[in-house]
Amino acid sequence: MPGGAEPGTVRPGGRTARVREAVLRATEDALTQLGFARLDLTDVARRAGVGKTTVYRRWGTVTGLVADLLLDMAEQSVPRTETGSLLGDLKANARLVQRTLTDPRQGPLFKALITGAACDAKAAEALHRFYAARIAEWAPCVEQAVARGEVPAGTDAREVVRAVSAPLYYRLLISGDPLDEAAADRAAEAAATAARAGAYVPVRAGGEEFPQPR
Repeated sequence: MPGGAEPGTVRPGGRTARVREAVLRATEDALTQLGFARLDLTDVARRAGVGKTTVYRRWGTVTGLVADLLLDMAEQSVPRTETGSLLGDLKANARLVQRTLTDPRQGPLFKALITGAACDAKAAEALHRFYAARIAEWAPCVEQAVARGEVPAGTDAREVVRAVSAPLYYRLLISGDPLDEAAADRAAEAAATAARAGAYVPVRAGGEEFPQPR
């Protein structure tokens, strides 16, 4: 692939875009129904109605296909909501995560992707890139709260965003507790309260604040 890119991570253009769309939607179907461990390129090709040689040539491996799916999902993700307050923005983020994880299609899909990442290093790398992009999309909400004086200078914006979604993924994957809007709002409120208290301002062992990375 150009520049040494992994198979499936370079976007096709023109007429081949339709093939990519069909294959990625078929990949979603297969992941949702079968899970990562049983994902098979030949089966995906059959579901998409394309030749298996096309799928093998363009994506090469299951992890190449998953990487391209996550790239597509990141590009289509809903942009951040800016309400003018930290709590409002974090609630918007939490409710978006909650709706995604409880969606009849998206919820099982994310479970399959996370399961795959737990046992495949390249799938994990692709998933990490996806979440890094989503965190970077929402981090400016916290940075704007710093500028407004809502939270202390030096607050790690990315850590605040992570703190919002972490309890929701815990409910999805570990505890099985209800994953509803009330849970989403509590996660946002807890993160906002901790941020206001300075919990996300990095400090050294001796108590001195770390300089913020740019």
